[in-house]
Amino acid sequence: MLRLSRVPRSLATALLAAALLGAGPYAGADETCNSPYIGNLIKGQEDYVYVWTLGVQGLGDGSDKLVTIDVNPASKKYGKAIHSISVGARGEAHHMGFTDDRRHLWAGGLSNSRIYVFDVGSNPAKPKLTKVIADLPERTGYAGPHTFYALPGRMLVGTLSNTRDKGGVTGLALFNNKGDLISKYDLPTDNGGDGYGYDIGINPRKNLLLTSSFTGFNNYMRDLGEVVADAEAMKKFGNTMVLWDLKAMKPKKVLSVPGAPLEIRWSLREGENWAVVATALTSKIWLIREGANGEWEAKDVATIGDPAKIPLPVDISISRDGKGLWVNTFMDGKTRYFDLSNPEAPKQTYEKVTGKQVNMVSQSWDGKRVYVTSSLLEKWDKKGTDNEQFLRAFNWDGKELRPAFEVDFTKEKLGRAHHMKLGSKSLKSAFGDAEPPGEIAAAR
Repeated sequence: MLRLSRVPRSLATALLAAALLGAGPYAGADETCNSPYIGNLIKGQEDYVYVWTLGVQGLGDGSDKLVTIDVNPASKKYGKAIHSISVGARGEAHHMGFTDDRRHLWAGGLSNSRIYVFDVGSNPAKPKLTKVIADLPERTGYAGPHTFYALPGRMLVGTLSNTRDKGGVTGLALFNNKGDLISKYDLPTDNGGDGYGYDIGINPRKNLLLTSSFTGFNNYMRDLGEVVADAEAMKKFGNTMVLWDLKAMKPKKVLSVPGAPLEIRWSLREGENWAVVATALTSKIWLIREGANGEWEAKDVATIGDPAKIPLPVDISISRDGKGLWVNTFMDGKTRYFDLSNPEAPKQTYEKVTGKQVNMVSQSWDGKRVYVTSSLLEKWDKKGTDNEQFLRAFNWDGKELRPAFEVDFTKEKLGRAHHMKLGSKSLKSAFGDAEPPGEIAAAR
């Protein structure tokens, strides 16, 4: 069985502070908006895209799986799925994140609350499942592990729900890289806080951790049409973001950001200290920045599509120079580009229908390659012929997205394509063939 350490909360906070104080300078960026503490950035051509994929009953083995796609144009297997590893269960695969050394990927299931740890360092083309953490709900009271955010030697996990009433009040769980639980931090329900969670974004220079908010199990595991038609359910979405003191891991201020603020993207440009977020229900881009009086504030700065038509903004990806933002809108299947040269007034300069439904968007370090996947949630995805499941790759020349290749996840019997991370062959030479510590401890 997986043994979780017992560390007093005060000691956990002290350990975290020491780790953060000892960390290197703010990394600035990576290819797809990862934690600033992640090393081994892929600044050239990436070799792989890892896709965390929801299982579909009756399709293949029906289980969630990590799929590896070869994306190097020089490869004979370019544009093909070259490997997949099933976790043997269907638990609403959703998001994942690298450890700080980029050797492991942590991935979560929103319905079964399991955390899967994959070794991607020993053989980047063929990840291996090395650990399953199955007791997060029992140890923390949280459910639905969503965001996996690397800290020095640690993994901070943002969750969406709880075991008490399966609503949206939840928190953050801190693990070490071996998978031992260190501490937990409840999201605030006082001083304007709604207690809801979603994404995590850190600015080390400002000692700030920022969290956003979505909804709980009772909503995200329900058919989208039913949720929209239920007035009470629609009241149970997050409307806040929280600024935390990073080293102390204590909330400092609750910001009002109505309409379910989702992905957080800090500017990657050196010396800039602002972040943007898109709100799913109100189709807005909000700017989070420090005002002239030294107080942090949230400001509505742009509209995404026609809010009356509910385009449903989902994922966003900021360029490495902080001057551009890709925005995917699920309902109309569009990928939009916003000019962020003036973050106070973003302007849409491009849009393209990239699928009948689109969710996640990732880009290479140089911004020349853009990847799009299709699935949002099993019960929120469209039905019939609109239920396309894919990874689509595009080349971007600053003016037009041009199709490069597509992997049809239904035809390949893989499942529903969701979150992406980029991989490189060079990591194998960096890590060698040594096995990671620990063994698989899957719950039965």
